[in-house]
Amino acid sequence: MKGYLVLDFSIKVLESFLEYAEKIPTFIEKHGGRYIVKGVVPEKMEGNWIPERLVILEFPSTEKAKEFLADPEAQDLFEIRHKTTNSQLILAEGCI
Repeated sequence: MKGYLVLDFSIKVLESFLEYAEKIPTFIEKHGGRYIVKGVVPEKMEGNWIPERLVILEFPSTEKAKEFLADPEAQDLFEIRHKTTNSQLILAEGCI
């Protein structure tokens, strides 16, 4: 079943974050992933969750999503994201 990474983030340091935004698509594609939602400001419909920006990535499986997150060559980019944003990331398995 497909795996979905959902990232809720706010940018703290735009100039440094841009390097991450420019380079991370190569690693997403390397692991068979694709953007479903790319950095949009979502509209709150109900509840208390107020994400600032949202990214949803689709991978062929949850294992491929985990391989993406564990990719040794991408770790420096993830460190940039961690330093330049406040972010929350979850992995969810699709139902088909």
